[in-house]
Amino acid sequence: MNPGTSPEARVCGTQAAARLLALCLLGAAVALMAGCGSAPKRVAAERGGGYYQDDGPGEHPPANLDQIADAEPKIEPLHRFANNPYTVFGRQYVPYKTLTPYKQRGIGSWYGRKFHGQRTSGGESYDMYGMSAAHPTLPIPSYARVTNLANGKSAIVRINDRGPFHSGRLVDLSYAAAYKLGYAGAGSARVEVEAIMREDLPMIAAQRRRTQAITSAAAPVVPRAPVASATPASVALLAAAAPEPEAAQPAPPIPLDTEASGIYLQLGAFSARDNAENFRVRLYQQLAWLNDPIQIHARNGMYRLHLGPYHDRVAAGGMAEKLRDALQFKPVVVVR
Repeated sequence: MNPGTSPEARVCGTQAAARLLALCLLGAAVALMAGCGSAPKRVAAERGGGYYQDDGPGEHPPANLDQIADAEPKIEPLHRFANNPYTVFGRQYVPYKTLTPYKQRGIGSWYGRKFHGQRTSGGESYDMYGMSAAHPTLPIPSYARVTNLANGKSAIVRINDRGPFHSGRLVDLSYAAAYKLGYAGAGSARVEVEAIMREDLPMIAAQRRRTQAITSAAAPVVPRAPVASATPASVALLAAAAPEPEAAQPAPPIPLDTEASGIYLQLGAFSARDNAENFRVRLYQQLAWLNDPIQIHARNGMYRLHLGPYHDRVAAGGMAEKLRDALQFKPVVVVR
């Protein structure tokens, strides 16, 4: 988003904004490409690859990463909000609202443990070991085949998040998907992204069944230990011992800050209240030095993040310059 240009900017999801901040706060290293107004830097990983600062593979990844099955394409209802137009750092993105033929080549990157378990733009929990991806405009949810142009490896992923927002970057894969394509260690690769259409589903399903049949036929037969037959008494005992599932508790409402007059810096504007709160948390995480309060100001159906108040425009302008150096965008000064 670009609050300095459009205070009414919409951001489709928490993860897209969080990932954008992480990519813009990279440590000094080899410049890979332009983005967020300056070249993002990569830092070398101890495992011989590379990843963005404060992100990377998990400490204990599954042993069978290369055997994780591709996402299984199917027709799903599109998300109600994640496919609306949105603006990030002055550039507007207009997602597709229907399944549309799409094939494009560019740089594929990946994101990992920093966002593992957090919400995607589609409202799901991000799983770095699942076969998913973030794309700026493909419908959420939808499916795409991603091919590493260097080695010919391909995988089917489910599009459930927004991003990346760097010039030249086409898609952000989950760690598992990047691993299967052979570029998890390198951090990025030239890839081709092709949307999967309705007419592709029968052929993909048939290929999946053949692969499963071959895998099952090749698997060794392991003798199983005899299982005692269940009696009514044992079934009742097991049922009594099973814990009752806990009912999901609704999240408490997000408190809104009371409106106070003064000079503020607007950091973002959201149509969803929880997205504004989550983005405030991400800002505090990324800007460890920031001590000024970030307030959520609600008006006309929008939830704006206001930093301050400041004594005068000079003080607000000084903080805006500091934030521009850290986040690669300059907040807008607002008076309320």
